[in-house]
Amino acid sequence: MNANLQRQESSEGFASKENPCKLKSSRYKGVVPQHNGRWGAQIYECHRRIWLGTFAGESEAAGVYDIAAQRFRGFGATTNFKKLCKSDPEGATELSFLAAHSKEEIVRMLRHHTYDEELRNSRRKNPLSGNTCWMGNSNRSHVFEFLFNKTVTPSDVGKLNRLVIPKQHAEKHFPINKDDKIPINFQDGDGKVWRFTYSYWGSSQSYVITKGWRLFVKEKGIREGDVVSFWSSSDCSDLKQYMIDIFHRPSRIDRCVPTSIEDHNHDQVPVRLFGVDISRAEATSSPQFTMNSRIYN
Repeated sequence: MNANLQRQESSEGFASKENPCKLKSSRYKGVVPQHNGRWGAQIYECHRRIWLGTFAGESEAAGVYDIAAQRFRGFGATTNFKKLCKSDPEGATELSFLAAHSKEEIVRMLRHHTYDEELRNSRRKNPLSGNTCWMGNSNRSHVFEFLFNKTVTPSDVGKLNRLVIPKQHAEKHFPINKDDKIPINFQDGDGKVWRFTYSYWGSSQSYVITKGWRLFVKEKGIREGDVVSFWSSSDCSDLKQYMIDIFHRPSRIDRCVPTSIEDHNHDQVPVRLFGVDISRAEATSSPQFTMNSRIYN
């Protein structure tokens, strides 16, 4: 019995008679040392430990934790290094990438060390990344600047066949005489042009995109919670063009990450509170469901 306890203490990185040396703890949040000299990254969600993988460097593991923390906890996440920022083009690209993938998918990428490659591929495929983007060909090209995001509400994809544009953005980016109905063209990320009708509804005092919107919703598979992103070209006014893109919310929003992505076979340094190991208690306690912070404005 004592021998088993000593082996367990040794495997968990704490001092024992056979192993008097204690593993050095990490100075980074979410990082734990491994017996082979490598570093593990982990995060807790709903009282469950989620293993993010093992890495050669301590700072590398800390960066992996930061990625997971910003996907799991949004802007409120505490990170080891500088947080991703939407005002930075590279940061905005990565935030969009994180929002477009479920927690389970992000964890799988981090574990398999494919996150960076997947992010690079996403940047190549999605021209609407960051605060500016370029589209066109050798004969004609346009640089587009980010305008605003609109999170889709249930009524935006309902029977009314309209998308409400927030007043502050409508009056800033799409000024219109309130008695007019004007056609407005948007190019999507695939280069297809969509023609909508833009107008002001006095009954609800709202600016709306109407005719053509229902077809766009159907073809793009837009649902409540998805994000519509608007862009405009920086050319002179007579050549001004608009772009529209969709960032889909994951198909299944889990308040807690499925247990299938947990890994209990890795070495874990116990978490002690007043001398009691609470890491195992956390792993078996009932999950508490919490709403994720939105990444988008």
